[in-house]
Parts: sequence; C-alpha cells; structure tokens
Amino acid sequence: QVQLLESGGGLAQAGDSLRLSCEVPGRTFSGSSMAWFRQAPGKEREFVAAIKWNDYTYYADSVKGRFTISRNNIKTMVYLQMDSLRPEDTAVYYCAMGNPITSTIRTSQGYRHWGQGTQVTVSS
Repeated sequence: QVQLLESGGGLAQAGDSLRLSCEVPGRTFSGSSMAWFRQAPGKEREFVAAIKWNDYTYYADSVKGRFTISRNNIKTMVYLQMDSLRPEDTAVYYCAMGNPITSTIRTSQGYRHWGQGTQVTVSS
C-alpha cells in the first residue's frame, strides 16, 4: 500500500502564500510523476500541477505564474508553493503519484496513488 501524506493546508487571505507538502514514506519515487489536483465544493476534481521524473513541469492555466511544483527525490517529497492566492483557489488539494503518458499527465486517470487531501481556504 502506497501512502501519500499531504500537509500544509489551512486558512489564508487573498494575496497570501501557502506551501503544501506531500511525503511518500518508504518508497522510491524518482521514476514517477507527481502531481497536485484540487476539488472545490460542488465541482469536479481538477488538475493543478505536475512534475515528471526529469523535473519537467506542467501547470493549469489558472495557476501558472502563481504556483510552483517541485520535488526532492532523496526526501521523497513533493511541494506546491502557492503564491498570490485567490478565493477561487479554495479547495481540497490532493497529491498524486503515477506514471502517466504525456496525454494523461493532466488527468486523474494518469495517477494510481492518491493522498487523502488537505484543505486550503482563501478568504477575500
């Protein structure tokens, strides 16, 4: 059983920054892609950002220039630095791990393992 442990969510005001972390304890994930998705109340889960094994990154248009995904293969951690937060960023954020092909790297189907999620709430 692969565990993905998210942390770092919480309350923020518009314009603030938060950093989410996701740990994959006891696993080697250097060959896997890691991603963040989010789900707001009443909405479908949506892609936020992904980072491949070679550090190539992908971002949703809605977060490009504000969010940064990074990884530390030695610590088996992936991070999501969220700057200039907006109320519309409010959602439960999920960490995911898998080996998607390019056409599925922005889709839930591309990832086999998921964390439980961490709530991010941004007030105006």
